[in-house]
Amino acid sequence: MSERLNFTAAAAEYIKGMLAKNQGHGFRVSVKKTGCSGFSYAPTLVSEAVEGDVHFVEQDMNVYLDPACLDYIKGLTVDYIEEKKDGGLKQKKLVFINPNEKSRCGCGESFHV
Repeated sequence: MSERLNFTAAAAEYIKGMLAKNQGHGFRVSVKKTGCSGFSYAPTLVSEAVEGDVHFVEQDMNVYLDPACLDYIKGLTVDYIEEKKDGGLKQKKLVFINPNEKSRCGCGESFHV
């Protein structure tokens, strides 16, 4: 099983920019129980390594994975998109594309594996 995540160029550029702006050390991904479908992604910028996390370097950034969620995020791709909403507003966000997801809730904030 590969613990590595895949990052699109847009996601890596966005995350590296946020790390530089916030003087962060790395990008951490975990999963928490929440929402109507069961789980949601919990990405954070970290100022130091979290003990016990799986660590690797991807596209010149430190990536940390919560070992408790490895089975949920195996093969995950992180993307960054800018969507135009009604009224001309732009929404910029990270998007998680997970081949393990069985379903998502109606609002798209939580998922089930």
